[in-house]
Amino acid sequence: MSRRGVVLFALMAVIWGVPYLMIKVAVEGVSVPVLVFARCALATLLLLPLALRGGQLAALRPHWKPIVAFAVLEMVVPWFLLAKAEQDITSSMTGLLIAASPIVTVLVARMLGSSERLGLTRMVGLGIGLAGVAVLAAPELRGGSPLAIVEVLLVAVCYATAPQIAARRLQDVPSLPMTVACLGFASIVYAGPAIATWPAELPGGWVLPAIGGLAVICTAVAFIVFFALIREVGPSRALVFTYLNPAVAVTAGVVLLGEPLTLPMIAAFVLILAGSVLATRSAKVVEPAATPQRANATA
Repeated sequence: MSRRGVVLFALMAVIWGVPYLMIKVAVEGVSVPVLVFARCALATLLLLPLALRGGQLAALRPHWKPIVAFAVLEMVVPWFLLAKAEQDITSSMTGLLIAASPIVTVLVARMLGSSERLGLTRMVGLGIGLAGVAVLAAPELRGGSPLAIVEVLLVAVCYATAPQIAARRLQDVPSLPMTVACLGFASIVYAGPAIATWPAELPGGWVLPAIGGLAVICTAVAFIVFFALIREVGPSRALVFTYLNPAVAVTAGVVLLGEPLTLPMIAAFVLILAGSVLATRSAKVVEPAATPQRANATA
């Protein structure tokens, strides 16, 4: 990998590892609809000039149905559920649960009719990964915040399903204009609820910087860097960085927010990571270079 590729790889590992921290801070000061709207609207405004410069927005019109479906599963639903869940559980826990997305992706692909043979290695990986999820989620399901755990696992399902739509229906759609269209659609969806729950006064502390960082760095800049990484190293190698995201999420939560780091969390991380690597080891994933897909989706 080139030096530029290494830099882009490291940037993505961090940029899509810290959103959980920023979400956790932001939901302390604003409602979930306000957070999602601000994130999407600001990112749309930043990326729109780049999309207009290419003159490719008109090319999206014939594909509007799968684009809407992709936006719903990649942004509209999961970003709401993530913010809602982090009102009750730590950002570290959230990041680790989302790490199971590659495992869920394999299961979703099979449910959607994939003819790819799993094989013993991938079956073992699925089992190990699901065991890691069970180790992580069991204490919360027994008496902590079971609804929040279910919400994050639903996010993993959304992140696993959205790339299937992209791979099947959006291979020829330019990535940046599609991203802007999805963000714009999400902004419209949450505009009304955001206005209805808008805070009476500006929140203090780190709330506004967290919202700004989430929109600018973890959304707008993230997609630009991601597309650059794809061009540099290819779509399959570009997605390897997502295996580092959970470690970044846990480190950020523990160091900056003082969240607990327990032995079950460490064990779950090892199991989920090992399971994800094994479950996707032989996968022949269809990943168009121009589509913003995620092997291990981030917030």
